[in-house]
Amino acid sequence: SQLIGKTSIGVRCNDKNSWSLFVPATIIITVNLFVSSKPLQQGQTVRAGDFNSQPGELNQQGVITEENQAVGKVLKFSIGAGQILKQEMLRPPYAVTQGQTVQIVVEKPGLSLRSAGQALNNAAEGQSVQVKMPSGQVITGIARQVGTVEIK
Repeated sequence: SQLIGKTSIGVRCNDKNSWSLFVPATIIITVNLFVSSKPLQQGQTVRAGDFNSQPGELNQQGVITEENQAVGKVLKFSIGAGQILKQEMLRPPYAVTQGQTVQIVVEKPGLSLRSAGQALNNAAEGQSVQVKMPSGQVITGIARQVGTVEIK
C-alpha cells in the first residue's frame, strides 16, 4: 500500500470465527521543510542563510528535508521568498565550464601525464566532459576537482 496520503489498513482475526475489515486511514509524515527566506536568483549558490527550516507535511517527492541537500548547490531557476526547496530546483556546482582551459590528467601505475585543453561542455564533479586538445582532437573524460579532467 502507499506510504503517504489516503489508504486503508487491513485488520484480520485468525481465530476460529475469523473475520477481516479495512479501516480507512490517512498517513501524514511531518518533517522539517526548507523554505527560501528571500527571493533567490537562477545560478545562485545556496547558502545556509538563504532558507529557514519549518515543520510541515511531506506530501510530495523530492522535497529538501536536510540542510546538506541544499547548501553548496546551484539554483536552476529563480524562486520567490517562502517557496519550499525541492531537489529538482538544484544542481551540483560545475567543476568545469564550457570554454574553460582545463588540466587533463592521465594516471596509471608508473605513469602520470598532464596536458591542457579546452572544455566543450559544462560538467559537475563526476560527470562526463568533452575536451578539445591543442591538436584539435576531442577526447572525453570525467570532471574532477575544479578545472581538472581525468582520462581513464
